[in-house]
Amino acid sequence: MSTVTLIILLAALAAMAGLVIAPSVRQGRKGELPVRSLPSEAREQYAARWAGLQERFVDSPGWALREADRLLGALAVDRGYPAESEEKRTDALSVRHPEEIEGYRRLHTMAERVHEGETATERMREALVAARPLFEQLVRAQPQDERPLPPPVPRQRDLRRGRIPRQRLGPAADH
Repeated sequence: MSTVTLIILLAALAAMAGLVIAPSVRQGRKGELPVRSLPSEAREQYAARWAGLQERFVDSPGWALREADRLLGALAVDRGYPAESEEKRTDALSVRHPEEIEGYRRLHTMAERVHEGETATERMREALVAARPLFEQLVRAQPQDERPLPPPVPRQRDLRRGRIPRQRLGPAADH
């Protein structure tokens, strides 16, 4: 085998390996997580639940802190952040929200301590206040929230009968 043939063969193998490895590397980058849309009704429900747990803080600070931790975690998952573990979710959130992530970490740590019965009310209040900026970032309307819904998928029975479903074409253009 000549040197030129060997170099071409090695280059081809390296290119094939790159094609196989590149998609998995690209998927592993935390900053490329897609942010899912959140309907306005869901955003309003999250905001109402947050307001409710803040009100209940006075009577039940431990409950409010644990509930805030759960609520913020659920909101992050609904927005597309990893659901499989708190650590992965926090890592992914830290990429997009570096300014606000410390408040979330503080809230989560404090919620665990409350479960063990080790915290003072003022420290719980501070943790709840520190987590609010991340909550506000996640619940705020994003560009993907305002996208129009995709056209309806034709039902099987309509297709079998030869019907073409109506499509909304938008406003008529004046010529």
